[in-house]
Amino acid sequence: MTNATEGPAFRYTAAVANEIEQKWQRYWVDNGTFNAPNPVGDLATGGELPADKLNVQDMFPYPSGAGLHVGHPLGYIATDVFARYNRMLGKNVLHTLGYDAFGLPAEQYAIQTGTHPRTTTEANIANMTRQLDSLGLGHDRRRAVATTDPEFYRWTQWIFLQIYNAWFDEEQQKARPIEDLVRDLMTGARTTKDGRNFRDLTTAEKHAAIDEFRLVYLSDSMVNWCPGLGTVLANEEVTADGRSERGNYPVFRKRLRQWMMRITAYSDRLLDDLDLLDWPEKVKSMQRNWIGRSRGAEVAFVSPAGPITVFTTRPDTLFGASYVVLAPEHELVDALTTTSYPDNTNPTWTYGASTPAEAVAAYKRAIAAKSDVERQENKEKTGVFLGSYATNPVNGEQVPVFIADYVLTGYGTGAIMAVPAHDERDYEFAQVFSLPITPVLDSDVSDQAFTGDAPHINSANEEGLDVNGMGKDAAIEASISWLVAHGHGEERIQYKLRDWLFARQRYWGEPFPIVYDENGQAHSLPEDMLPVELPQVEDYNPVSFDPDDADSEPAPPLAKATDWVEVTLDLGEGEKTYYRDTNVMPQWAGSSWYQLRYIDPTNTEEFCALENERYWTGPRGENDPGGVDLYVGGVEHAVLHLLYSRFWHKVLFDLGFVTSREPYRRLFNQGYIQAYAYTDSRGVYVPAAEVVERDGKYFYQDQEVTQEYGKMGKSLKNAVAPDEIGREYGADTLRVYEMSMGPLDTSRPWATKDVVGAHRFLQRLWRLVVNEETGELRAAELELTGDDAKALHRTIAGVREDYENLRDNTVVAKLIEYVNYLTKTYSGPVPRGAVVPLVQMVSPLAPHVAEELWSRLGGAGTITFEPFPTFDDSLLVDDTVEIPVQINGKVKARVDVPTDADKDTIEAAALADARVSQLVAGMNVVKTIVVPGRMVNLVVK
Repeated sequence: MTNATEGPAFRYTAAVANEIEQKWQRYWVDNGTFNAPNPVGDLATGGELPADKLNVQDMFPYPSGAGLHVGHPLGYIATDVFARYNRMLGKNVLHTLGYDAFGLPAEQYAIQTGTHPRTTTEANIANMTRQLDSLGLGHDRRRAVATTDPEFYRWTQWIFLQIYNAWFDEEQQKARPIEDLVRDLMTGARTTKDGRNFRDLTTAEKHAAIDEFRLVYLSDSMVNWCPGLGTVLANEEVTADGRSERGNYPVFRKRLRQWMMRITAYSDRLLDDLDLLDWPEKVKSMQRNWIGRSRGAEVAFVSPAGPITVFTTRPDTLFGASYVVLAPEHELVDALTTTSYPDNTNPTWTYGASTPAEAVAAYKRAIAAKSDVERQENKEKTGVFLGSYATNPVNGEQVPVFIADYVLTGYGTGAIMAVPAHDERDYEFAQVFSLPITPVLDSDVSDQAFTGDAPHINSANEEGLDVNGMGKDAAIEASISWLVAHGHGEERIQYKLRDWLFARQRYWGEPFPIVYDENGQAHSLPEDMLPVELPQVEDYNPVSFDPDDADSEPAPPLAKATDWVEVTLDLGEGEKTYYRDTNVMPQWAGSSWYQLRYIDPTNTEEFCALENERYWTGPRGENDPGGVDLYVGGVEHAVLHLLYSRFWHKVLFDLGFVTSREPYRRLFNQGYIQAYAYTDSRGVYVPAAEVVERDGKYFYQDQEVTQEYGKMGKSLKNAVAPDEIGREYGADTLRVYEMSMGPLDTSRPWATKDVVGAHRFLQRLWRLVVNEETGELRAAELELTGDDAKALHRTIAGVREDYENLRDNTVVAKLIEYVNYLTKTYSGPVPRGAVVPLVQMVSPLAPHVAEELWSRLGGAGTITFEPFPTFDDSLLVDDTVEIPVQINGKVKARVDVPTDADKDTIEAAALADARVSQLVAGMNVVKTIVVPGRMVNLVVK
């Protein structure tokens, strides 16, 4: 890759670009150019702030040790362009960038190298900051934060305690302080979950009763245990084939005592408020599907161990329920497992065992390594008969009870009624185990499950339930009413969303602000004991496990720091010995609220002053949810970060700490930069930069390699560092090239050889202002021609609209067109009125060269806050239009006429044209056909 520097002495080259870029970056820092003032606090100026403001933000980046490649800054450049444009519109713009620096990658790297994760993390942050600064991003550096800073995670811990010390009031549909709950329990206005009188309970029982309401609670629940990583994972961190998203290790289902967050309490609000957000519909659909709200009924099948409760969205098909299936982890499995099989038990139901107990034990061992997703998608249907039967409530039939891996304890009730005639999975299971298949919807389908709508058949009993002939909706309503009236069920709204597993067995994360007493009772720490700092330990390795050892038990690294774990505190009952929690928070903790700390990063009294939050993210009207004005990032965070952040924010809103109902008002999903990668004969990736093309084939060190296409990154060895492009062409060239590659929301291919096109555009821009031979200004006090004015104002109008809508690729195209027009029109001096607004328009895209040209044109200070050019509407419309002139149907000439010319005027202009006059000389015009604005046809003989 080369960028020739030969040529005139004052040409815009890489050397010139690098020089002016460093110059203006120093200027911006020294003058605090991008420092956005707050209404109150350390960042306030004391003056009146503009009511028109913009809060633009990029998704929190992780500071990787590999540094940035040119794909990473795509979104950062786009938000910077948008922020710079809006500053020129007179808005107070908050734009900064921090680092989501806790998490497993840093810990794993530290374990591999023996370097403490804080050391590597701080080095990575320094390197990434250097790389980002070199791009000329207009960030308010005072606002940058890192989740690993104790002053940041002090407030992460504080927010955790607000959620822990809150409960969700179903009647008010909001979080309230736990003190309100305790008051209601003490006065008898509210009872415990199990209906007991709170005042009659022991101290320990009162603690337990309150904990059942908390939004953060300890739960003995099924979790995803990953021995290879030594930690548990959230459902969202497990791949479809039952392996860890990071590291690709096997994941096993295990019951553990873990911290959970009651995000399910907010299911309805998380769903309904999506309608208020300016988000891509794809992301909204992903969140709706993940939450999975559905209406149906909970139905009780009577069994020897008590009622088996199933949730179904189709209670109208109960007459077709021929068996019941429980999740293998269901609490009734042991009680329903008999010591021997009933007579005439089908051998396929026994899993090859002599007793149900043996079969159940063997089956549980066989499925232990399967993830929830794998179990649901498993094509091969397996299961075990428990030896027990249950009663179908609508017809009194005895149906066998099975366990099977396609039923999950975390969804619904962990039990289903199986209707094989009308459910594909149930049909496949029934086929394998020779179970009855009873149709209750009238169709001609007999060799597979019919899942469409049809009138009901075989669906009546002697107790008043008869849905035969009914359609789906009417039959569901009738079935629910009958079940409720006869005490067999209740109408229910059900969700697929599960509570958030909020604990990790690793070292590099936020410690919990929780201690336990000698009885294991959890106690929250008071605010003045925050932050609970992560101890500096020498041994932060998790206890290693065989990745395939499903029976291994988590052993958090912090458990080894015994001096830190055991602590003497006075929490109101005198000094006592307590024990710290040895788990840490998941990496999603800090990123669930960081946008609020950007607003008030130096505040030592509160995580964010309400007046500052109201100014930057408060609602603007009755139906406006508030939040960040523009949030740019990848779609991969749709049901992880974005859902978690919305939950935390809603709790803070309920408790009165923020005025906005949502964290992010507008979301834009950027695409990715992709690049060619190459593999040798072994399938091993080789450095793409060292591959050469000859005769349509590709070679690495004279060995032919195979070309493929993929996301740019270290693993494919096709990454290109922005530092490299900056040295060869300058940061402005990189910015212009990346913005010109295509629409921001689509992925686009990187081609280093095409970067030169963006560089040549900036060179043409430069020499419109600067004489390459002498260095003198070419801009002169010349009047704009009519064509100049039209070209300028049309460019301004188009560029303004495109900037506003993040169409930076078409901004570049319009600016190139205008630069080319001026270049062709003027070989000598160029009208100042044509180039000054051009430099202003270029400024958001290529700020360094724009600053330099602005300065040379006599501009004072920085171009950052210069008003963006405006346009004259009248110059956007043509005064004349070119009309083709046909003679006997064939175009022979073209004439310019006023856009509002009538037929007579157009005919006269056509006949007056010199070429037309010559062609019709000596002939008679027998007919004239005129279509105003389109054409004129002369019929001659």
